[in-house]
Amino acid sequence: MDYLWTPWRYAYVSSADKSPGCVFCDAVKESDEKARIVLRGKNCFIILNTFPYTPGHVMIVPYAHLDELRKLPSDSADEMMALSQRIESVLHELYHPDGINLGMNIGKAAGAGIAGHIHMHVLPRWVADANFVSVICETRVLPETLDETWKRMRKALGTS
Repeated sequence: MDYLWTPWRYAYVSSADKSPGCVFCDAVKESDEKARIVLRGKNCFIILNTFPYTPGHVMIVPYAHLDELRKLPSDSADEMMALSQRIESVLHELYHPDGINLGMNIGKAAGAGIAGHIHMHVLPRWVADANFVSVICETRVLPETLDETWKRMRKALGTS
């Protein structure tokens, strides 16, 4: 069996439980630019991942602070899926990926870095995008800053 280690994630995952509030609940109180929110919907918002796996890595987050998907009201779940479809189109337009990862980790045991507030990850992927620099050097190579990603996504979504 082969293992893929991602030790650079430990600092982020281990610090998430130690922050006094909820990173997502706190983010919606900030300006869109400061929080890197690319779109605010009625029940959910799209925010850039501060520690992205790839350029364009976003999360779709309900405003409701819930720890399980089954607790999410259907109108919020419907909007979460609609926003997933919308951002998938934007990621294809901006980044031309070979594929898209879409998923949720519900609960600490499932790998949720922020287990108390559900969120959907949506990120573009390319063939062989996990190269030696990430695996050996514990370093991500991203071709643009988060500020630039935020601006490009806002423009593509018509929210700039």
